[in-house]
Amino acid sequence: VNDIEIYSMKIDSKITSRFARNVITSEAINRGNVHKEVVFDVELPKTAFITNFSMTIDGVTYPGNIKEKEVAKKQYEKAVSQGQTAGLVKASGRKTERFSVSVNIAAASKVVFELTYEELLKRQFGKYEMFIKVKPKQLVRNFEIEVDIFEPQGITDLEAEGTFITNDLQDILRKTSSGKKGSVSFKPTLDQQRTCASCSQSVLDGDLIVKYDVKRTTPDNLQIVNGYFVHFFAPTNLPNLSKNVIFVIDTSGSMAGREIQQTREALLKILDDIKHEDYFNFILFGSEVRTWKETLIKATPENLDEARNFVRGIIADGMTNLHGGLMRGIEMLNAAHEENRVPKRSASIIIMLTDGQPNVGISNTQEIQTLVKKAIEGKYPLYNLGFGYGVDYNFLEKMALENKGLARRIYPDSDSALQLQGFYDEVSRPMLTDVELNYPENEISDLTKNNFKHFYDGSEIVVAGRFTDHNQNSLTVDVKGEGPDDALSFTTHQDAQQTAKAFEEQQYIFGEYIERLWAYLTIEQLLEKRIAATGEEKENLTAEALDLSLKYNFVTPLTSMVVTKPEDLDNQAGIADKPTEGRGFFTVLLYERSQVFPDFSSSVPTALAPSYVSASSPTWYTSVDGDPHFIISVPQKEDAICFNINENPGAILNLIKDPVTGITVNGELIGDKKASNDSKIQNTYFGKLGITNKHLNLRVLVTPEKITVQNGAEKTGFTWLDSVTLQQEGLTLIINRKKNLVLSMGSGASFVIVLHQVWKKHPLHQDFLGLYTLDSGKLSKQTHGLLGQFFHPIDFTILEIHPGSDPKKPDATMIVKNNELTVTRGWQKDYRKDPKNGIDIPCWFVHNNGAGLIEGVHTDYIVSSLF
Repeated sequence: VNDIEIYSMKIDSKITSRFARNVITSEAINRGNVHKEVVFDVELPKTAFITNFSMTIDGVTYPGNIKEKEVAKKQYEKAVSQGQTAGLVKASGRKTERFSVSVNIAAASKVVFELTYEELLKRQFGKYEMFIKVKPKQLVRNFEIEVDIFEPQGITDLEAEGTFITNDLQDILRKTSSGKKGSVSFKPTLDQQRTCASCSQSVLDGDLIVKYDVKRTTPDNLQIVNGYFVHFFAPTNLPNLSKNVIFVIDTSGSMAGREIQQTREALLKILDDIKHEDYFNFILFGSEVRTWKETLIKATPENLDEARNFVRGIIADGMTNLHGGLMRGIEMLNAAHEENRVPKRSASIIIMLTDGQPNVGISNTQEIQTLVKKAIEGKYPLYNLGFGYGVDYNFLEKMALENKGLARRIYPDSDSALQLQGFYDEVSRPMLTDVELNYPENEISDLTKNNFKHFYDGSEIVVAGRFTDHNQNSLTVDVKGEGPDDALSFTTHQDAQQTAKAFEEQQYIFGEYIERLWAYLTIEQLLEKRIAATGEEKENLTAEALDLSLKYNFVTPLTSMVVTKPEDLDNQAGIADKPTEGRGFFTVLLYERSQVFPDFSSSVPTALAPSYVSASSPTWYTSVDGDPHFIISVPQKEDAICFNINENPGAILNLIKDPVTGITVNGELIGDKKASNDSKIQNTYFGKLGITNKHLNLRVLVTPEKITVQNGAEKTGFTWLDSVTLQQEGLTLIINRKKNLVLSMGSGASFVIVLHQVWKKHPLHQDFLGLYTLDSGKLSKQTHGLLGQFFHPIDFTILEIHPGSDPKKPDATMIVKNNELTVTRGWQKDYRKDPKNGIDIPCWFVHNNGAGLIEGVHTDYIVSSLF
């Protein structure tokens, strides 16, 4: 492709005792006669940590160095300010993150890329699963995947499947397993990679999934190597406990449509799977909280039928009283235990599903967390499912982790119902509660988590630790747990000789794998604890996780890998970071010199003109105009993002809110004079804007007829026929007759409001307003609102541009704020220079009221009054 030939690509994976090390090696050559850019672009599982990367160009190796994130950033601050670095790792899908490095190489030069990442494979539904993304993007002369598995307990049920495997490729995907060893290999020839005999496109595009389990003659397995141990616990032949499950479901207005339909669909499937000895109930929360039954009830066939009827009738409406719904569920579960309404030996869980943020009752997330933790008191786990991108995922994750559960994002897609059902399946078969694995305290230091609220059938508990005496080679462990009939208790013993005997086939084992498994698990758990921690505890957890990340060379959310490149041929250094769910990925912003709104400076007094011109600081021009068309300029991309808000006339939207400067801007929507019959979504525009500075006790109301300034109790009025320059303490107002007004308040930002006048007898449209922001950098970092949130730098990546429904407007995938959105290339009008006709601004249009781009959902920004 483009004279760059990837002539070799090898994915080499070694798995020893569930711990996988993957090495991806890619070799390319520049067949052109000028220097060219080569891109190494791979996707790896979100659960993995990158441990190494290097580029070798014509025999010279450029390594990646893992450093503390702050150190890496400082080292490259100079490069960043000159616009010379790029973020290398981005979230790219549900399960994956994308690592991408490009380098310019001279004609006839060769480059070898090598990336290593490691992860502990987790057992789910009775299988370990290893996931490899296969997407070379061109035909590769030597393409090979090799997976070697070594399990001292012995391997069972080895499976390998590829989403891209056609009938012709089925025979090339080979798997063998005998005893402790298993292998999967895939080595297609050039012709076998083609989409058709004469095609140059590659058929290799999809996922290769390897699954297996181990032989289990005992409930657990203990391995000791070089002063470290790992203990796997997964009993298989125990009866399941009955469970008590409360579903707390968000039925606020934002769940309307597909989301509530998929929720109903998932709940109906779950009702088919609930066992007759289980107890359950539904709690719905919108503005109000309502319950299906007053207490948990047994899953008899009659009750399940009644529950199905209830679920079919669930509709979405109102606000989001998350606290009320969750507390009702906790109180109901607590009462059921206290009043012995549920079996003593049973497992209780709460599953909450929400797509938004609390905005009725108690809406302070910190306060909700405290109250929930106090009410649950560690008695049972809370699982929080965040539907879509409007949720405060950090809040859901913190609250779940504090209550022995976990959070999971449910992606808004055609299979959302299956995702919900899949999560339920994971926790639907509890076998034990209160599992404790006890190790001799005087012999072990640095033990990973060793007590677990529930053990679910098909999963596995993994504990690792370090011996105080590095030469110790034996260990005795006591395991306890509560089953459906009685307590489970047994002792297990292992010595290093037994492990060594099991590990006779040394070539399968890489380095100090148990030590690295222990480090991986410890870091993962420290980072998890850190999410809910505060103050000194958080600092200590951070220091410990950082120390281990650096020692074992893991790219974690606390470290960055600095990738160096040859300094000639315009190469740029890069920083690789680990994205985390629910938070933005690392990007580097390229600030450009730009002048804003030069057209207004002629009508602005000279003293003010400089404040509308930004020479070297970044400029974010954001605006809202027309049928709420929001345009977000992204200077470093020399591009823009736009979205519409479809709301009813009369709705008031919060556009900007800055708690520090006290500036708020709200806008009220108006519609056309009469609704258009052929359009489902009616046109709406801003008919009123209310601008407040609460610190200065100032209010400015702008409508298409007049402008009212209220300073304390004093009111002054103007019309659009006036030409005015008003200067008073903290306020400058310039009205350019029948065109626009420029408003500055205190030391905060300035705004331009454009008047759109239509012919008075127009059968459909009425006059409306457009808002443009200047000098938004003067507002604080805490600024929020539909427009205000974009005053902070934002970056995005566009992938896979393809034809859309309109031949002139292609669709693409946009990765923004860790979300993957389908966007459409289009135009929006900018009316600053030409208020009558406007100028077309090309932009990427985000559908569904800006979902995935704006924080939360658009209904979160509806307020009750202009001031």
